[in-house]
Amino acid sequence: MTSVDVGPTTRLDLRLVPAALTSWTVTTTGILWQTGGLAVAVAAAVAIAGGVAWWRRRCAPSGESPPSVRAGVVAVAVTGAAFALAIGLRVHDLQQHPITHRYGTTAAVAVIPSESPRFLGGNRMMFRATLQALDGVEIGGRVVVFASASRFAETSAGRPVGFRARIAAPTRRDMTVAVLSATGGPTWGEPTALHRTAHRLRAGFVDAARAALPADQAAMLPALVLGDTSTVNAQTTNRFRVSGLTHLTAVSGANVTIVCGAVLLTAGLVGPRLAAASAAVVLVGFVVVVQPSASVLRAAVMGGITLLALVSHRRRQAIPALSATVLVLMIATPEMAVDVGFALSVSATAALVVIAPAWSRRLSARGWPKPLADAVSVAAAAQLVTAPLVAGMSGMVSVVAVAANFAVAAVIPPITVAGTAAALLCPVWPVGAELLIRFTGPELWWLLRVSEVTAAMPGAAIAVPSGLLGVVTVAVASVVGVVAWRWRPARLCVCAAALCLVAWTASGLSGGHDTIGG
Repeated sequence: MTSVDVGPTTRLDLRLVPAALTSWTVTTTGILWQTGGLAVAVAAAVAIAGGVAWWRRRCAPSGESPPSVRAGVVAVAVTGAAFALAIGLRVHDLQQHPITHRYGTTAAVAVIPSESPRFLGGNRMMFRATLQALDGVEIGGRVVVFASASRFAETSAGRPVGFRARIAAPTRRDMTVAVLSATGGPTWGEPTALHRTAHRLRAGFVDAARAALPADQAAMLPALVLGDTSTVNAQTTNRFRVSGLTHLTAVSGANVTIVCGAVLLTAGLVGPRLAAASAAVVLVGFVVVVQPSASVLRAAVMGGITLLALVSHRRRQAIPALSATVLVLMIATPEMAVDVGFALSVSATAALVVIAPAWSRRLSARGWPKPLADAVSVAAAAQLVTAPLVAGMSGMVSVVAVAANFAVAAVIPPITVAGTAAALLCPVWPVGAELLIRFTGPELWWLLRVSEVTAAMPGAAIAVPSGLLGVVTVAVASVVGVVAWRWRPARLCVCAAALCLVAWTASGLSGGHDTIGG
């Protein structure tokens, strides 16, 4: 993926950004701290908007007029109040949900899984679902289900399942109404045609990968293309986590941009309109193959925004689109406000269209080749904005993430494009699908080798506090690092430290020592 190429005089259209940030902040506050924190969140948003407006007017007296400044502050206040009322009503409805009176009891439930299950080990699995019935009475609500991996092995997104379960209060404030622990065997229903097609394509692709590739590569390919990590072993998972490559195994906007971007490259042959229509068809097919869950649809939207900026070469269009998307999602699916995946998607997309182009221009001005400048800028910008969130979630920061992501940047697009094409070919031409999958073998070998080498580097990952303290700590350290990078002595010290780490790692590998996980 490349950054957006824009001229140095391009001004970003930030008019929707305050409203988007306000809606997100107020919705998050309402979910986590409920009505008690809503007034504080709205007041803080208005105060910050007023402070920024005052600062801008002071720095540029001939710019905005006082009425426009006041209008911006009023808009933030109105947005904050509207979203505070909306999320307050939704939280109240959750607190009054009929299932709250059944906590601690057992009942017959029917649910529709909204995602593929996650295997937790010890014959346990977990998946999120939408509640359909409770003791035969129709009812709604988002739930988390824990079940036996062996008895519920046929679980897939969109396939209804009924069972007896012990009902408990949710352990996290994320708009779920209950946690269900299955105590009885499942009774399966029929999924929709769309979900049946998705499941058939996914199953055929996994079987084709196993037939065409070695075991480690066959396990990794579905993870990269479909986000299916069920067959990836613990050692590989740990290596990817330490190397900062875990995001590659989650369907993101990058996957969408790569797949649709490859189709748009045919514009010179078939014309821009047909190429755009083909990209739209491929986007729909990609969503079906991966599975039409909320996280995948979110990734499709984020990828579409990045693709818009890449194709138009105007990041000015991408920021309003991203802000509007945040506003719409906060209205339609407010639970996204506290979803870490959503935060990572938004921050990474913003980094690709705002930070990466500026850094790429500076590197190009210093004589770097444009493709190299783009690759380094994208890897560094994405790591800068996502590292605080990853640290808060996992209590760890990968020091080698930028180097690892840069090293594998060239192999991810061919894996994604060939893998997606193979998944679509599996039902109609299995032999052709296996042939395409074989072409991903060298790239997968390189990816696995990079994760192995970078994870083995001394100090590859640093432990930090988890939670909010970790987010703030890493964010401050990242800002300080970016500012310090402007001084030549700081750059020399970083380069010297990197060379020492490489030498130390090389000596350890030549001696046959593997420090991963140790």
